[in-house]
Amino acid sequence: MKREIMTTKDGSKTIHIPEWNEQYHSTHGAIQEAKHVYLKHGLAFFCASEGYVKQSQISVLEIGFGTGLNAFLTAIKAEELNLNCSYIGVEGFPISNEELQALNYTETLEYETVFQAIHTCKWEAEVKISKNFKLTKQQKQFLDIKDENQFDVIYFDAFGPRVQPELWTEAIFKNMYKAMKPNGVLVTYCAQGHARRAMISVGFIVSKVEGPPGKRHMLRAVKE
Repeated sequence: MKREIMTTKDGSKTIHIPEWNEQYHSTHGAIQEAKHVYLKHGLAFFCASEGYVKQSQISVLEIGFGTGLNAFLTAIKAEELNLNCSYIGVEGFPISNEELQALNYTETLEYETVFQAIHTCKWEAEVKISKNFKLTKQQKQFLDIKDENQFDVIYFDAFGPRVQPELWTEAIFKNMYKAMKPNGVLVTYCAQGHARRAMISVGFIVSKVEGPPGKRHMLRAVKE
């Protein structure tokens, strides 16, 4: 399937799929969307929650590793907060080296060596990217995730229900619920009703919160 590089409104780039008229990130701003949805309402929310007790390591699972932007931002934040983070990014169709070179995240965020390490490290192996950030990239389908009681935070960044409704089902969210520790947090840019109902049906406590620029709402789910 053809993929093209496009520039979003905050100047950061993303990947566009013409056949689906779908992007890897919001056209209103790739970086600002990632910071708002995943770092602010996911990672930071968990660290500030009553269920969080300062621990030696926080485990993050990303559904849809894509361009690696969410992992990159999390690695930067882990260094800023001196937060030890173990991060697993799951992706069915990794981007090419040509697409990687066309992305401009380090022009805004710097940390060139961290970004390159994220993309050049081996798949299917845990790699220490920096003092506070360990990464495992896994190439597999989301239904093949069989972890149990392992993750504090899940970044659910799959393609939207319009183009891949099979990724927003009870079966998928049941796997997410099993994979998450008690008091864990799942966040996604999506706010559609059927996605919310699927999350609730498997046991999540789900809230609508303010969305990133260009979206009124997003969803945050907690495993109590």
